[in-house]
Amino acid sequence: MGRRVRPVILAGGAGTRLWPESTPTRPKHLLEPFGSGTLLRQTIERVGDSTRFLQPILVCSETQEELNGSEGPECRLILETHPRGSAAAIALAAHLSDPEDVLLILPSDHLISDPKPLFDAVASALPAAEAGRLVTFGIKPTHAETGFGYITVGPTFEASVHEVREFVEKPQKARAEELLRSGEAFWNSGMFQFKAGAFLDELRQYAPAIHEATRASIAGASSIENRVRPDPEALKRSPSNSIDYAVMEHSHRIAVVPLDMQWSDVGSWAAVHELSPKDVDGNVAENGHAIDSRNCLIRSSGPTVVAIGVEDLVIVATPDHVLVVPRSDAQRVREAAALAEKLAKKG
Repeated sequence: MGRRVRPVILAGGAGTRLWPESTPTRPKHLLEPFGSGTLLRQTIERVGDSTRFLQPILVCSETQEELNGSEGPECRLILETHPRGSAAAIALAAHLSDPEDVLLILPSDHLISDPKPLFDAVASALPAAEAGRLVTFGIKPTHAETGFGYITVGPTFEASVHEVREFVEKPQKARAEELLRSGEAFWNSGMFQFKAGAFLDELRQYAPAIHEATRASIAGASSIENRVRPDPEALKRSPSNSIDYAVMEHSHRIAVVPLDMQWSDVGSWAAVHELSPKDVDGNVAENGHAIDSRNCLIRSSGPTVVAIGVEDLVIVATPDHVLVVPRSDAQRVREAAALAEKLAKKG
């Protein structure tokens, strides 16, 4: 692959998508939805080859310091006292890096069964990143998903690297089907590659308040061993925004590398059901049982759960909460998480 790149792993989840197992103190990336280690640990191990990758930087909330630290002892941790979205999180890592370092930005909670296509894409993107491009990776869509953003591609200018024609926010069904048929649209993966200095140059131009607040925060940071605490008062001044809104949708230096691989952002319990091994009736059961039931996800870390004569349900129990929702409405779990938080505050 040539020079080694530095992974930057973003671990700032709010803990709502897989409620009630995920919570603000233990968000999705710290769960084991498939029984093969936490999603964070899988991400760290994915970039563990020292011939390809430098020491990873893990950006996470200070409130989750010990949990994240135990999952990634080989990482350098940036501990956010005031999380300000992905643009600021990436900026903190970029300010901490050498401007010539090529950064590979990875969410901490994605599932990738075979990382080889990703490694190949990282190698393909390296010359463009070294030339000052901000490269994003687009996943070849398998269906007309309305829960993802899309990237439409223009001409190829180097190997498998394309110009970006358009960023499309989460589309309606008809638009998603149109994008799928075009063959020129890819899911926005949330993975990026660029030189630290190139990203900061674009951030300074398009989101100067984020650039200045994060610069000052790293300038005033304290460090103990592998843990860096940005100055909290400086970080508090940063606007909260995503990298897409702050930089990628404005910059003229964007490129995209399409990726054809098995990938999921594990964005709902419906996704967990889809990705898990099933019995002959399509059920996934962990500490639960399905009788005369079909296509259900049943999980419990508390009482044993038995489902009888039901179909297409998600049933998730913890010692404190029980969730029951149709699989087709699994995205509404955030409403349950918000209600639980509201009730908890009432005491």
